Amino acid sequence: MTWNKRSIAISCQLLAVSFLISLTGCSVYSFSGTNIDPAVKTISIATFQNTATNGPSNLSQRFTEDFKDYFQRNTSIKQVARDGDLQFEGEIIAFDYAPAAIQQQNGQDQAGVNRLTMQVRVKFTNTKDPTQDFEQTFQQPRDFPATRDIASINNDPAALRQVTQAIITDVFNKSVANW
Repeated sequence: MTWNKRSIAISCQLLAVSFLISLTGCSVYSFSGTNIDPAVKTISIATFQNTATNGPSNLSQRFTEDFKDYFQRNTSIKQVARDGDLQFEGEIIAFDYAPAAIQQQNGQDQAGVNRLTMQVRVKFTNTKDPTQDFEQTFQQPRDFPATRDIASINNDPAALRQVTQAIITDVFNKSVANW
């Protein structure tokens, strides 16, 4: 049998189609990186209360909405108010802003960099597979120039989103991407 360019192209296409079919046939996989059992149809995300002593007044609401939006964008699971197949609840337990790098300027110690650290305790319940359940604290630090004070960061949605999105991504990966 002689192989011409057309035969090779058709063989490559068949191989690619076979590979894609095997991905969907062997396990649950999606190109968004999730690994969700097909029996899971709903998700409920309770409001994350802010029990930290610091942070903007709308931190709880902002974090919860960003959390819901992230799961909405990256899964096809229907969000319900409560009793979802997957359930998230938790609280923001720390929102601290402190000097991270001290440097001397004109003979005085000053912050060269300030670090915002946020901690969120998350309880995840998978009603379809309780072996996936966890309760864990997720932490994310972000450094900001010393010229930025906490008020400017609290009033800057993009700056806060850097911290919250990193935590949400970590929770997503632990819960439905199984990373």
